[in-house]
Amino acid sequence: MEDIISTIEKEGDSIAVILFSGVQYYTGQLFDMPAITKAGHKKGCFVGFDLAHAVGNAELYLHDWEVDFACWCTYKYMNSGAGSLAGAFIHEKHAKSIQPVLIGWWGHEMKTRFLMDNKLQLSPGINGYRISNPSILLVCALQASLEIFNQTSMKALRKKSVLLTGYLECLIKQCYTKDKSDPQKPYVKIITPSNVAERGCQLSLAFSVPIKTVYKELEKRGVACDMREPNVLRIAPVPLYNSFSDVYRFINILGSVLTASQNEQA
Repeated sequence: MEDIISTIEKEGDSIAVILFSGVQYYTGQLFDMPAITKAGHKKGCFVGFDLAHAVGNAELYLHDWEVDFACWCTYKYMNSGAGSLAGAFIHEKHAKSIQPVLIGWWGHEMKTRFLMDNKLQLSPGINGYRISNPSILLVCALQASLEIFNQTSMKALRKKSVLLTGYLECLIKQCYTKDKSDPQKPYVKIITPSNVAERGCQLSLAFSVPIKTVYKELEKRGVACDMREPNVLRIAPVPLYNSFSDVYRFINILGSVLTASQNEQA
């Protein structure tokens, strides 16, 4: 984070727009968005965030942080499915000063959309950026997900997430840290920050054995995770539907997977 802020302070006068991830997809690092926004605004920059891995994962207060704009997908932590509609945000201070470059039917004011008078009347704010209707079936999946989210709060989910991912981290370090007395033993290294304020629910794990074998063996055992070359698996105990028992089961499964991977390598 210090490097990001210092770079903005040093180079900000020559930067027009700062666009960052909310959560870095590979490492799982959660960035300090309020601090980045504040530093960018001090230099007169517009500041926006790609929140694909942050929405439904971290608490977001875009308006209060005075973020200028943001966008995100809904098929990750929002559970809508691949290809579903995206989300976007523009701070209300820009509602009347910035207009979309691409203009579509769904961006027109609903009250006058069917007058057919050939006069564009954009909906205020982010609604004016809508171009066309999304897939109904994918919207149904998203609606079902949001109805579940509405039964709780991001504050409550984040509280559970900190404990859940912390439990996963603790067990990985306890069971699969590199053992100097046994150099042949497979090990796992966590590349995601340990500071809970600098991560969401995801832990990115680097392995001492071939990652493709680990991934294949996990799939065989019913574990849904994500492989990223050259040697990282992204493991995300999601607080909305994962439990501490799931984490414990994963740790036990991982032990058999590492043994199988080592045997295959031999």
